[in-house]
Amino acid sequence: MRQWLTGLVLIATLAGATPSLAQDAVAAQEEDRVDDIVVTARRAGAPMWTVERGGSTVILVGSIRGLPRDFQWRPEALEEATGRADRILYPPYARVSASDFMRLIWRSRTITRLPDETTSADHLPAALQARLEAVMAGERNEDWPRRSFLITSDDLLKKAGLVRGGRDADDVVRGAARRADVEGEAVGFVRGDEIIDNLITQPPSAYEPCMAASIGAAEQGDGLFAERADDWRGLRVAEVIGNPLDVALGQCWPWGDPAIGPQLRGQWLTALSKALDAPGVTLAVAPLRLLAESGGVLDQLEAEGLDVRGPDWKVEP
Repeated sequence: MRQWLTGLVLIATLAGATPSLAQDAVAAQEEDRVDDIVVTARRAGAPMWTVERGGSTVILVGSIRGLPRDFQWRPEALEEATGRADRILYPPYARVSASDFMRLIWRSRTITRLPDETTSADHLPAALQARLEAVMAGERNEDWPRRSFLITSDDLLKKAGLVRGGRDADDVVRGAARRADVEGEAVGFVRGDEIIDNLITQPPSAYEPCMAASIGAAEQGDGLFAERADDWRGLRVAEVIGNPLDVALGQCWPWGDPAIGPQLRGQWLTALSKALDAPGVTLAVAPLRLLAESGGVLDQLEAEGLDVRGPDWKVEP
């Protein structure tokens, strides 16, 4: 009888301990999985940070718009990490309807030309206009002074080397997620009618910071493009943020727009807060400037008391 009682006590003890041991084992396996995904992602050599809260881990990949066509980095590591993540967060998109598209065509002249019969000289300070004329000297289309600053700033950034060449982090993650059938969603959207209203009603004076930054980038030539990519691959975040080409992209539409820019930033912060409440691993591809600029996403996450792990992003005063 004593042996039976001893056996029953032992069985009861083991039965009570088994769930706890099993839960601990599952938790340890999940922690190892998360660590492995993070290590794999970092082998890509792109600037990225990890943030954890409870059982949630968010990997923030800082992307830049445009890479040289022959640019060498390790996208296969990011592809592998993407295929093992639980979900993907993508940048906001424009929700455009058929009526928005038709309205865009109808108002295209308003969007691509300066108002009335004015030229750039009617809207820019004289010193800035003189620099613009120097940069645009030799332009084949002599009608460039009539073009809207939205179009002119894009032309200036091309003079600074900006092209769509090699695969960037956003391209890599989208393709890998599609092949691995990993759930993904955009952090938000901007309505097409809102975008068109913004482009139609925004006065040329609102583009002056964009024009000043774009002219400054164009004055330094197309070497900025390759230099920015090298700094991105080298995890020199402050140098990327300080590159005149990247500065201009941050000052121009849409990120530099006083109405749309804050909306896009707010959508990212809201989506990341939700991701930190979701179990497992979320991989998010966000513009590097949005993450690392002063007062940006990384600064705000750190201000909330979260441990942000990754390359140094703070620009020294």
